[in-house]
Amino acid sequence: MQYATPASVEEAVGLLSGDPQARPYAGSTDLIPQLRLGRPEPSLLVDLKRIPRLMDIRSDNGTWIIGAAAPAAALVENEQLSSDLPGLVEAAALIGSDQIQSRASLGGNLCNASPAADSVPALAVNGARAVIAGPGGMRTVPAAEVATGPGTTALREGEFVVEFEVDRPPPGTCDAYLRFIPRTEMDIAAAGAAARIALDGEGACLDAEVALGAVAPTAVRIAEAPGLLAGGPIEEEDLRRLEEAAAAACDPIDDKRGTKQFRRRVAGTLARRAVLRAAGRAKERR
Repeated sequence: MQYATPASVEEAVGLLSGDPQARPYAGSTDLIPQLRLGRPEPSLLVDLKRIPRLMDIRSDNGTWIIGAAAPAAALVENEQLSSDLPGLVEAAALIGSDQIQSRASLGGNLCNASPAADSVPALAVNGARAVIAGPGGMRTVPAAEVATGPGTTALREGEFVVEFEVDRPPPGTCDAYLRFIPRTEMDIAAAGAAARIALDGEGACLDAEVALGAVAPTAVRIAEAPGLLAGGPIEEEDLRRLEEAAAAACDPIDDKRGTKQFRRRVAGTLARRAVLRAAGRAKERR
């Protein structure tokens, strides 16, 4: 197994396109455990963390540009990003321990394609876009569409995610992310929920996005959320109906972290709580 550290996007594309068995990585916090568990070794490992563009975090003309290999710890330490997108940063802060967060990245968390990936629901509700490089050039797709199932993605041969584009929220808009884990820390989510709420000056809900994680093969957007919550103040009845919609949207499995029935119930509760947290933050920003 060979190892390469390209210094540019173009160099990385050349390495990956020249070897079908090559594999890129943006942190290796998933890759190393997978190899130790017996996954086939790639012929070439391409370390993306030496490419400045993939490590950069910046705000540019109303849009956050987050490098796909930027460590989660760097997102947490960025005060402006944490202020603008606290829910996305909350999700990044839940990816493993402090040591893991010094390596783990949004790009790796997304492209590992785990149904329980914490960052994916948060990326989804914020309308994040993934900028992808490959032999055919650059293309941009919704980040929520990259993972297509457990361990599978929409990336073509030789492609990798370069960065994420996330529009800065307008006044009165904010996000939140919550999850449930069986242990107190360092565990994989049994269910997760992200919400983004927009309020007007009077406190009425203008728009709502809610997405769930760990309750289906991929992150699930609650399509009914805008219709249930927007158009007036968020009332108890609205939240009750949202819980029902969230539970109905789930397609979970039974495993050691929870039964199907448990996951559906917890998903509804987390959706409610995430909406209330996001709405509380949005209220402060009107």
